[in-house]
Amino acid sequence: MEKKDYYDILGVRPDADARLLKEAYRKLAFRWHPDRNPANSEAIARMKDLNEAYAVLSDQAKKQEYDSLRNSFGSSAYSRFRQNRSDDDIFKGSDVNQVFEEICRNFGFRGAEEVFKEFYGPGARRFSFVNAAPGKTSFFFRFGAGNLFRHISPQRGKDISDTMAISPWLALRGGRIKYFPRGTARELIVSIPPGIRAGQKIRLKGMGAPGRAGGGPGDLFICVRIRKRLTDIFRDWLKSFRKR
Repeated sequence: MEKKDYYDILGVRPDADARLLKEAYRKLAFRWHPDRNPANSEAIARMKDLNEAYAVLSDQAKKQEYDSLRNSFGSSAYSRFRQNRSDDDIFKGSDVNQVFEEICRNFGFRGAEEVFKEFYGPGARRFSFVNAAPGKTSFFFRFGAGNLFRHISPQRGKDISDTMAISPWLALRGGRIKYFPRGTARELIVSIPPGIRAGQKIRLKGMGAPGRAGGGPGDLFICVRIRKRLTDIFRDWLKSFRKR
């Protein structure tokens, strides 16, 4: 079997952490994606090596086994590691499909499902990749010149503040009222607690600005304003008239 080394394939040191492994894979996968290298058989071979190297080195148990073989057998470690491991076993529990999909989505390439089927045949459908954890998705974008990447972590959306006027009766008794957030066409039903006072705020969780890169939305805080009763309006007018 051909002599390979997973660390050389990704261009990283054996002590590279998870972040560096993912960074190296992203840059090289972008470079060798088959959509950027049409009719280039070397690109397909490179991408398959990259997928395999990342899947092994990003899995602690597989990495430890490979490192042990590497220390004992040197350049023969790869062939010994692959002797009893199928592609299914290599990719089981890996997130390589998710990282690859991010590249495809952000640069308009064909997605992981289509490309992996081209690489590994119909059996790719059986690969047991790990599922994404809610709220953990990350994105990266190219900027400037060259193949540079900027990582954006999930960010929670901003909180929004607004005001809402209610009747004295509703403030006293409590109840439900229609509310239209400022600058939107949304209609919400807001529950008013009995005895609420002017200036108090009602929090609507998750109704603020949307998050970025998989982060959750912010909250909406509504400051309550209580309308004056007609008798109060008349009394204020009368006081003002008498002062003239």
